[in-house]
Amino acid sequence: MRATFLILALTLGACAQFPELDGVISPDVENANFPTLIPFETFEAQAAPVVTNPIDTTKTLEARVASLRARAQSLQSRPIVDAATRRRIEDRLG
Repeated sequence: MRATFLILALTLGACAQFPELDGVISPDVENANFPTLIPFETFEAQAAPVVTNPIDTTKTLEARVASLRARAQSLQSRPIVDAATRRRIEDRLG
C-alpha cells in the first residue's frame, strides 16, 4: 500500500511544470569576476609545512592555548545577557 502511494507521488511529481531558467541570470551576475577554479590535485601536490624549530612551535602553541583558556574563562564568568536586557525581555514576556 505504501509502495503504491510512493509510486503515485513520484509519478505526480514528474508531471510538474518547471519554470524556464535560461533568462533568469542577470547580466551583472553573468559578467561577475568569479575566482578561477583550479584542480584539486594542485592542492594535493603542495608540500606539507615543515616545523624547523619544534621548541618555538611548542611554545607558541602553549601560549595560544593559555590565551584561549583565559578567554573562555572570562566568557564563562560573565552573564550572556546583561541585567538591563534581561529586564526588558522579562517585561515583554509578561
